Amino acid sequence: MTWGSPWFFLAFLILPLMIWQYLRKEKKPVPTVTYPLAQAFVPLMKSPKRYLRHLPFVLRFMAVAFIIVALARPRLALDEEKVHTQGIDLIIAIDISTSMLAEDLDPDNRLEAAKMVAKEFISGRESDRIGLVMFAGEAFTWAPLTLDYDVLASLMDQVEAGSVTDGTGIGKAIAAGVNRLRKSDAKSKVLILLTDGVNNVDQPDPLTAARAATELGVKVYTIGVGTRGQARAPVQDPYTGRVRMGMVQVEIDEELLTKIADMTGGMYFRATSTDALRNIYKRIDELETVDIEVEHIRRFRELFYRWALLAFVLVVLERILVLTRLRNLAW
Repeated sequence: MTWGSPWFFLAFLILPLMIWQYLRKEKKPVPTVTYPLAQAFVPLMKSPKRYLRHLPFVLRFMAVAFIIVALARPRLALDEEKVHTQGIDLIIAIDISTSMLAEDLDPDNRLEAAKMVAKEFISGRESDRIGLVMFAGEAFTWAPLTLDYDVLASLMDQVEAGSVTDGTGIGKAIAAGVNRLRKSDAKSKVLILLTDGVNNVDQPDPLTAARAATELGVKVYTIGVGTRGQARAPVQDPYTGRVRMGMVQVEIDEELLTKIADMTGGMYFRATSTDALRNIYKRIDELETVDIEVEHIRRFRELFYRWALLAFVLVVLERILVLTRLRNLAW
């Protein structure tokens, strides 16, 4: 609670003067007349009602105190912040080909690391609409642009490798992401593309898709995920067709991913570990921020009328007691 006119509290100095004046008046001798039967009135004089003669003064005293409080204008401060910002529209495209099951990133494999770090990135964003695209030999929208980060995290948990035709369609992933951002009017439109392989799908051509992204103002950040050298990954036995884990050479088309990023105004990153991937997302988070303007507003809820109403009621009661015969009968 705050006070709009606190200097009115100086008026409380009046209250001791009121008490002093009333006590002085009470001490003045009152003329008396002796009656032979005065003893008959002694019980009445000792009645508790005789003390009620002070009630009008008490009511008047309290009314003055309440008026002073009302004049000091008690009020509640209601602080409010208005945030003016235009968020970023952002699509995260994750490779879900079977090679993403390679066990060179913690906690289990590349895909689980990519999902975990992407969820951390999503939870750290504010006022940004985020969507998800999954791709392998085909690309599809897993989640449209949304501000519901809890739903995105839940959908991310459901992503599995090998759920679509195997392969690495980088061009299709860019096209799917750009298509989602095509009608966006956000201040910044961003596509984060994560893959661990080499494009092996002809149409659309990745560079052609990147040019389309440039024309639509979409910035593409590319991430190549996987250790350098060899990694333990699923391998299909050419004779039995069964899939087993074996050591395979890690091949990432870093030249193509760099061209795509440069063409669209983004950057290319290489993630050889989960910590490196986490740092890449932090770097992108720092690069893709918007200014937030915060407007502080303070409003007040006036409470003086409550005290003024109480003072009015007390004054009315005091006047009734003084001006009616009830006063004479009571004391």
